[in-house]
Amino acid sequence: MHLFYTPDIATHPFLPEDEAAHCLRVLRLGAGDELMLTDGKGAFHRAVIREVTGKRCRVEVVETRPHEKEWTGHIHIALAPTKNMDRMEWFAEKATEVGIDELTFLLCRHSERRVMKTERVEKILVSAMKQSLKATLPLLRPLTDFAGFLQGSLPARRFIAHCH
Repeated sequence: MHLFYTPDIATHPFLPEDEAAHCLRVLRLGAGDELMLTDGKGAFHRAVIREVTGKRCRVEVVETRPHEKEWTGHIHIALAPTKNMDRMEWFAEKATEVGIDELTFLLCRHSERRVMKTERVEKILVSAMKQSLKATLPLLRPLTDFAGFLQGSLPARRFIAHCH
């Protein structure tokens, strides 16, 4: 069964426009078909398509199941983006598939990339979450300077990977 990302399914019983387009045009699903939804906050929802009008798809949630994480820890990865954006996108995808909780891009003294557009990375995170059948979308933090990141609240156990 296909998994669709619906962040506000609790208050809005419609698939987002891009998810509805995939559901209706690509998969050719229609009224009465069952779907699996996730809100990205840790729950799966079994739903049925109730109404299709143009590009809109109204669903009815039949069952909601919280999805327990495989571990109780919290993994927050912070890294400085490289000049090659493909590497950062690949990393974000694989880290999401593994099950990280947060991702922060850091602006360091010798950073090659000073501006980070996170819209595309956010889409990659959603796609990786759906593909790996996860119910939790990692929190994507904006580009943050290294000193500011260290001054923020950090857990007692933290590790820095460094070449030297």
